[in-house]
Amino acid sequence: MYGAFRFMVLTGNFFASAPVTCCMSLSFIIHMVLHVGVPLLVAALFYREQFWRASLIMLGGLAIDADHLLVRPILDPFRCSIGFHLLHQYWIIPIYVGLALYPKTRLIGLGLVIHIALDWIDCIGK
Repeated sequence: MYGAFRFMVLTGNFFASAPVTCCMSLSFIIHMVLHVGVPLLVAALFYREQFWRASLIMLGGLAIDADHLLVRPILDPFRCSIGFHLLHQYWIIPIYVGLALYPKTRLIGLGLVIHIALDWIDCIGK
């Protein structure tokens, strides 16, 4: 594929003789960098006094990608996560927003909402 390079994807099948290969585009790399960069930026702008604490809690929002382990292939850069993966369902997004609105869970909720927003942006055009 033009503009992409080859990489190996962990299939989860430890007995397979050869792992599945896929293409990782520049847009996919940017998407993954944003998953780390945006929470760090939000922490730097709005939680300067608690930067490390806020950053780590919001980066915890990446944990919802554990639901990728329930499907094959685990990583598909051409698949839209929203509505497909268990923790990326439409019905659960209002819960994430609620967590972001409640002061005691705000950082957890922000991390989850940022994650979902970035995944939704990635879905545009898929």
